[in-house]
Parts: sequence; C-alpha cells; structure tokens
Amino acid sequence: MLQPKRLLSIDVFRAINMFFMIFVNDLSGVKDVPKWIDHVKGYEDGMHFADTIFPLFLFIAGLSIPMAIGRRLSKGESFTSIAVYIGLRSFALIVMGFFHVNMEEYSPLAPLSIGVWELLLTLSFFLVWLDYPETMSKARKYALMGIGVLILVVLALLYKGGTAAAPKGLEPSWWGILGIIGWAYLVCAGVYLLAKGNLTALFIALAILVFINIGTHADWFDLKLWVIKDGASASLMMFGVVVSLLYSKLAAKNSYNKVWLIFTLSGIALIVFGFIVRPYTHGISKIHSTPSWVFICTGIGILLFELLIWLIDVRGKANWFKIIKPAGTSTLTCYLIPYLLVAIFYITNFNYPHFFNFGAGGIIRSFAVSFIVILITGFLEKRRLRLKI
Repeated sequence: MLQPKRLLSIDVFRAINMFFMIFVNDLSGVKDVPKWIDHVKGYEDGMHFADTIFPLFLFIAGLSIPMAIGRRLSKGESFTSIAVYIGLRSFALIVMGFFHVNMEEYSPLAPLSIGVWELLLTLSFFLVWLDYPETMSKARKYALMGIGVLILVVLALLYKGGTAAAPKGLEPSWWGILGIIGWAYLVCAGVYLLAKGNLTALFIALAILVFINIGTHADWFDLKLWVIKDGASASLMMFGVVVSLLYSKLAAKNSYNKVWLIFTLSGIALIVFGFIVRPYTHGISKIHSTPSWVFICTGIGILLFELLIWLIDVRGKANWFKIIKPAGTSTLTCYLIPYLLVAIFYITNFNYPHFFNFGAGGIIRSFAVSFIVILITGFLEKRRLRLKI
C-alpha cells in the first residue's frame, strides 16, 4: 500500500479554511454585510462564499485521512487498535457537537447562565481531550480528564432548554458542525481502514455515497440512513480521501503534469456537473445538502488544493501563511477558542461598539476576531495547550 507523506499544502489549506470559518461565524452577528459573503437562506436556490467553508472543511478532513490512517497501517498497527482510534476520534467530535447544538435552545430558566454553562463546557472539553505531555504522570492526567468528564455530566444534568411551557433536556435536534464531521469521519476513515487504502475500493465507496445523495434529492428513493443521512457530508469527505490518494500515486511517479491536468479537468467537470444536476435535485443548497452544492464545492476544493500543492509543496511558499499556521496544526483548539470568548462576553455583558456591528465595520471586526483567535491558538500551542483527539 502506498503511504502518502504529510503535505504542508493540506495544513495551509486547513489553516485558510479555519480562518474563514471563524470569520463567517463571527460575521453572522453583523448586519448589512454584502449578500455574496453571507449564507444563503434555506428557501433560496444558490450559494454564497459562507456556504463553501464547511464543505471545504469536510473535503480537507478527507485529504488528511490517508496520511493519518495510512501511517498507522504502515507501522503495522492492528485493525482493532486503528478501529478504536477512529471510534474515539469520532465519539469526541460527536459529543462536542451534541453539546454545542443544545446551546442553541438554552433556556434563561436554567440554573446556570448561558455564559457560565458555555465557559465550563469548553473548559471541560480541554480537560478531557487536551494533548497532555508524556512527562505528566498518568495519575494526574487521568485525574484531570476525570474532572472534565464530571463537569460534562453535571452540565448535562443542569441543562434546561426550550421554554417554560415546553421545557427540553439535551437532545440531538441535529449534530452540529463537529458532530457532522465526526459521523462523516467515522464512515470515511472506517471505509479506508476496511479497504486498506485501495483506491479502486474507495472509488466504489465514493460512487455509492454520491448515488445516495443524488437519489435522495432527485426523489428516486427516501433512503436517509442514520449515520450518513443523505450522504452529502460523507461524500465531501470521501472525495478528499480519493483525491489525496490519487495525488500521492501521481506525485510518487513525479507526474506533476498529470496532476495539473487531472485535477484541473476534474475540478471544472464537477462544478459544471453541479450546475447540470441543479434543476433535477432541488437546486443548490447548503441547508438541504443538495448534490449541486456537493459537486460545486468539491470542484472548488480540488482546484484550490491543486493551487496550494503548486504554491506550497512545489514552490515552497509555506512562510506566506505563517501567521495563520496554528489554525492548521491546532485546528480543533482554534475552533473552540471563540466559544470561550463568547462565554466571557456573555458573563461580562460585553458588546462591540456600534460601528463594529454593521457593514464595513463588522467585516473589519470579523477579520480581526479571526486573527486574534489564531494568535491565541498559537500562544497556547507553544505551551502544549492544545486538543488532540
């Protein structure tokens, strides 16, 4: 089995994507921004810049799977140990996503304010999934992890959602960003492990996922499976897996001319195909995860990956992106830092000055927040305070 080498281009791609994920998440609290930046509404047929960020994250996560799982296979790790590794990573993401989703319906009648609950929740994630140094004693490490688990249990018991007339406990109305990533990772990494990196088998798995996505939205059948739902998220991630393996095979032969040709044609073809199926699969919609959205975003992802391969891995320009590097190497930490900031804002009743809540001022604010979050992530990373799942 071909063992793909770590690619700096993937780290840079992930860092850029995370930068803009923080940007668009913060921008959701800004009014009067240009329409092309913001998310398209669920009832609209189309997509804007913000609608490409999450699918590209799924695609990038897929690009990384052959490196992570392939490395373990090449070291001779057993099927069971790798399966446990995949299961634990998926479980961690699903748990975090589950708690995050329930924050959306947090009740003011709950014993703890939303700010305190969110702050303790995020701190518990750090305690449970921190990348503890190997020099730390196991007793201390497991004690800290145990405290984190205990906080999670207490927060789950204290949670109250909904309204006074219709109170709710914790429930998965949907799985949230991290949860969706977790379920897709469970499927794609699991398939990669079963296929042992066989490109043909992974192509077949991708075709099945795409067929499920198209068939569901073309009303051929009503097959929404528990784990993969309509197959959209798993398709986006599996596209990344296949593209990564294909690149590794071509790069191993130093066939970069074929890389540029195949990736350019594939990216353009997927974007075109997305527009072709648009009238038959309920349009382009991130909210409804339609095939057109999947194909167009994947096509964009392949073209961007190709550009970054040339710029980072071939031309060696990784230093151009040094300032946002921590977002690509401590991505989960970077994703969670805004939750800490928002919790502190709630607790202190902080509000941005009026200028930063509208239009150009809001866009400046969201760019600044992205940079600040990444700087904090880098500061923590240097001190080995980063999550690792």
